[in-house]
Amino acid sequence: MRCPFCGHDDTQVKDSRPTDDNASIRRRRACPACASRFTTFERVQIRDLVVIKKDGSRSTFDRDKVVKSLQIALRKRPVDEEQIERIVNGIHRRLESLGENDVPSKLIGELVMDVLMEMDQVAYLRYASVYRNFREAKDFGDFLGKMGRQGDD
Repeated sequence: MRCPFCGHDDTQVKDSRPTDDNASIRRRRACPACASRFTTFERVQIRDLVVIKKDGSRSTFDRDKVVKSLQIALRKRPVDEEQIERIVNGIHRRLESLGENDVPSKLIGELVMDVLMEMDQVAYLRYASVYRNFREAKDFGDFLGKMGRQGDD
């Protein structure tokens, strides 16, 4: 594994253990060249997923994009990186279990929204504001009204 700090090709594994959900292996690594430490995750990949975007274009599923969007939505919320990793692993497994290689981007967004709605309503609202492309305060108000009605069910 290449060091992300100095580019040295030979890093050493210092600690290796499964994540809480046993879906991946967490490895703490050290670089002998620059003495930096970093973490890597090793996961099983069942199939290559291709995301079909709204405009019809296709791209390879990039779990890091899902991680980044969750990190933005969950910024300054009581959620740690390992919880985010578990969420993304769960979403990825659900997508793979569909049995299809082609996955609409809308489905990914809806899965993220479902998880956030159950986990943290502030993060849910943050994610929804970007995902649903809110343009003005009225859009937030309408969405909050819908959230309130769903909570009454």
